[in-house]
Amino acid sequence: MRGLFVGFIVLLTLLMQGCAHFSVASRIKNADLMADKAGWKADTLHTQFFNIESYAPASKTNNTVKHHIKKNETLTVYIEGDGLAWVSRTQPSSNPTPMNPLALKLALKDHGNVVYLGRPCQYVESKNCTQKYWTNARFGPEVVASMDQAVSLVKAKFHAKNIILVGYSGGGAIAALVAARRHDVVRLITVAGNLDPQKWTQLLDITPLTGSLNPADYWRELMNIPQLLLIGGKDKTIPLAVDESYRDRFPKGKQPQIKVVPDFNHHCCWSTQWPELMH
Repeated sequence: MRGLFVGFIVLLTLLMQGCAHFSVASRIKNADLMADKAGWKADTLHTQFFNIESYAPASKTNNTVKHHIKKNETLTVYIEGDGLAWVSRTQPSSNPTPMNPLALKLALKDHGNVVYLGRPCQYVESKNCTQKYWTNARFGPEVVASMDQAVSLVKAKFHAKNIILVGYSGGGAIAALVAARRHDVVRLITVAGNLDPQKWTQLLDITPLTGSLNPADYWRELMNIPQLLLIGGKDKTIPLAVDESYRDRFPKGKQPQIKVVPDFNHHCCWSTQWPELMH
């Protein structure tokens, strides 16, 4: 009997440790440590609807930390995926801060002029944060407007002339929707990007993203922006057919390039060959 009790205590302890590991605080700390190790610093951007957390390279001058980007050059902006949006197929998360911030990992390996943006309600709270903004309205007008404003803020802050947008997973949808609103985006790169959410929900037989915009509907605005769509050959989360559906909206001669990496899936192993895959 005592053995069963001890076993129960051990199991309970492990479960508690697991919960602590996945807590919002631990997820934020994980990103902070990754950024700090690379000499990057966090900064919260205040937009109309949401606070957006950013990370950028920093240099120390006179014992003060200042963000450091060369002026008047192209700025590459990385946009995070959906994060921990769901804890199961039917249960939304209470906070979408990612456990594995893949877009941050990619940004940290890019030694150019780089800024990373989290998504609304990741890392920092906002008064408008409700579950719909990381579930059915994750690509909603308010989300896109705030991310667009965040891009403008970092562009002005670092005196950049042009923007390259790199979006991972759902961040690819955001990157495309933001690019469709702007005239300074000189390249759009998506990594396992959810570029046709309507097709995606049909393929996976999941609830449609009511309240969200569909990047595929904005092909006219995106037609003249050079694009590279990177997809893992073993990706079952965002199948190749999703990006093919997006590509097929464009007329012949204007269709974005799709590059399939055969042995990669949705998460693995993008950071191992970054930034070479961009070229």
